[in-house]
Amino acid sequence: MSTDTHGTVFKGGSATCLARVVGHDAAPITRTDVSSIEYSIYLLEADDPDSRTAVDGHDQVALDKISVVFDSLQTDARWTRDAVGYNFRHTISVTSNDAFAVAGRDYLVEYRLSPCNGQVILVRFRLHCI
Repeated sequence: MSTDTHGTVFKGGSATCLARVVGHDAAPITRTDVSSIEYSIYLLEADDPDSRTAVDGHDQVALDKISVVFDSLQTDARWTRDAVGYNFRHTISVTSNDAFAVAGRDYLVEYRLSPCNGQVILVRFRLHCI
């Protein structure tokens, strides 16, 4: 089952996205399972669920899998969902380009993980900007 993770972000701020990502075999992914990762951030239109605009500097940005995927599940103070843990963590850089510039709007952060075998895995966060 796929579902968006909902959250809140400050205008002009960053966000750290955490997830427990499983492959199509239902086992948590590891670095060796992934060939590439990229992310995009979209400003969503409130009245049209199919309309989204890519945020400058945050469209199809390649990530180093070593920096964002863990080979074992992590449990620390950042993860509050359950006691099992996460294996994916990415902090969005806003040093060059704002990621969340419009308060009162929703953004979609979408990660595309290309596995070594099988279909692309999408990991999505829907964030409301305040």
